[in-house]
Amino acid sequence: MEDMDYALFVRKVKEHLDLDLSSYKETQMKRRLTSLRERRGFSTFAAYFKALMQDERLLAEFRDRVTINVSEFWRNPGRWEVLESRFLPELAASSRRLRCWSAACSTGEEPYTLAMILDRHGIRNAEIRATDIDAGVLEKAKAGRYAERSVRDVPKHYLDAYFVKDGGEYVVIDRLKRMVRFEQGDLLQDPFGRDHDLIICRNVMIYFTEPAKRELYRRLADALKPGGILFVGSTEQIFTPAQYGLEAADSFFYRKKG
Repeated sequence: MEDMDYALFVRKVKEHLDLDLSSYKETQMKRRLTSLRERRGFSTFAAYFKALMQDERLLAEFRDRVTINVSEFWRNPGRWEVLESRFLPELAASSRRLRCWSAACSTGEEPYTLAMILDRHGIRNAEIRATDIDAGVLEKAKAGRYAERSVRDVPKHYLDAYFVKDGGEYVVIDRLKRMVRFEQGDLLQDPFGRDHDLIICRNVMIYFTEPAKRELYRRLADALKPGGILFVGSTEQIFTPAQYGLEAADSFFYRKKG
């Protein structure tokens, strides 16, 4: 009965809120939402859904819980070093204007990391688009204010050059903010655009079902220009990249065949 209750909840969320919970791994998502539902005092998903339709605060909390907001500056630093030393100079040399996309950017650490690297190396012919489904985290990203623990892995020369300390927080300088265009976007539904030189999509696929992953990798590959690079997370190795028209270029970097 509980499984039927959750299945009906998934259908209603898709119909009324345009969120496709069925593309996320059911065990993980159901556990997250059961915990949230019970914490708010609802014994069934049916009762919880009814409350979501009547209470904006509950609905906002639900959306925030569904979306996965985990981000860090320089997450897996060795991979960023490879991007910095090898792929960005190569891409900048072969494109008049670099088109970069940080997909599922959360609170902005990832696109700001990219912006710092580009700026430090004098790569001016670049645009950075950063998207996330959660409007709340995008507002935090645009503000560019981070607690001290959030910047602990930022190399000191970058920290000194691109942040201003304000009390207990570190604030991204305005010049860097202007380099990144934040937009709301749903990876499962919205168009991706075309001809990107670099797409960064890290630590998101682990939450999706295998069919959803395959479709997303196909669409991400289609959104790259020939020779473009897809940068994925350390738990998201693509074992058969050729099926998407990609080839392994380094650990967790894939190049679109041209």
